[in-house]
Amino acid sequence: LVEREKREAETPEPPAAQPASGEATWDDVTPVDQLGLEVGYRLIGLVDKDQGGDLLSRIKGVRKKFANEVGFLPPAVHIRDNLELRPSAYRVTLKGVVVGEGEAFPGMLMAINPGHITQALPGTKTTDPAFGLAATWIDERQRELAQSVGYTVVDAATVIATHLHHLMQVHASRLMGRAEAQQLLEHLGKYAPKLAEDVVPKLIPLAVLQKVLQNLLEESVNVRDLRGIVECLAEHSVRTQDPAELTREVRIALAPSIVQQIYGPVRELNVVAIEPSLENLLVQARENNAAAFYSLGGEEGIRAALRLMDHYDIEYIVVGALERAFYGDVALDPATGLQTAGHAEGLAKFDDMVALGLLTLEYSADRCLNTAITDAAACPPAQVYTDKIYRVVAGAALGEPVAQAR
Repeated sequence: LVEREKREAETPEPPAAQPASGEATWDDVTPVDQLGLEVGYRLIGLVDKDQGGDLLSRIKGVRKKFANEVGFLPPAVHIRDNLELRPSAYRVTLKGVVVGEGEAFPGMLMAINPGHITQALPGTKTTDPAFGLAATWIDERQRELAQSVGYTVVDAATVIATHLHHLMQVHASRLMGRAEAQQLLEHLGKYAPKLAEDVVPKLIPLAVLQKVLQNLLEESVNVRDLRGIVECLAEHSVRTQDPAELTREVRIALAPSIVQQIYGPVRELNVVAIEPSLENLLVQARENNAAAFYSLGGEEGIRAALRLMDHYDIEYIVVGALERAFYGDVALDPATGLQTAGHAEGLAKFDDMVALGLLTLEYSADRCLNTAITDAAACPPAQVYTDKIYRVVAGAALGEPVAQAR
């Protein structure tokens, strides 16, 4: 008995029952990389420090250079190997979508022809993936020859890093997400805390700031002067909350910086003037489209709005004090002599479009027509209106949702 108890004490307990294999968990849901670099197996050595690879340090330098030039810190670059790629191939992804790809050959050099060199080099003909220039992959032995005749000679890691930097510049507006906009605002708060606190979200929502920044980046305008951008938004936010209109005002405020960015510190610029009658024709056409967009109601108004949304690639629609004043949603009460908020059919159709799945309501806030009253709760009910910002649903159908409203 004693021996049996001793053996039982020495016998390990069976392991606890494990959950059934194959059961899905949230750990199986992998977030999409905001910015990714996938490499073939021959390029792994460029990433591995133990093998003398310096691509990681090059990419750190790319992110720092981007931040200094463009004005915000981009997402981290997630690097992974991909055995489905050719051994020397790589590709850059943005939110899981491939935006660029190429090949690099460790141990070889790329000699890039700046465009005026006629002397050919022995090696493999190719194209510089970043800028599309003619190039040749050469051995180290041809470096001196290539440089002596004017070629730009770079190694494989530099080819990849330069291509990545170029793609980040091209897609800068897509890298400006909500998190990046918030981080920019917090950075502004470190050296201009009162400005950051008073403007967002008190005067404009974060979504509008993000869209304005995206618009500027889409036009290759850097956002380094964030203080100037936010001050301009504060100045014009009372008049409009339309991101496109606010971008126009910011663009004007940043005009000296934009001109210097393109032309350098020059004193004279070449300009093209439009003949006055043509300019008036273009302005009148745009005004007529805007009037149709906001004034027409019902099914006809929805169809007109959809056509203009498609034609001008509209992403956001703003209905605020300016739109209500221009398009008949503010009336004068003869009994009291006060302005009252109406219910213009042309503006009301946007709520109908939300119900039809054509728009989403991104922002809503009650306001008072009497600008001396800042608290809508203290405003006479007849003078209360609601500022709204709608976002266009991507790929909204033109015919079917309108037919459903009949």
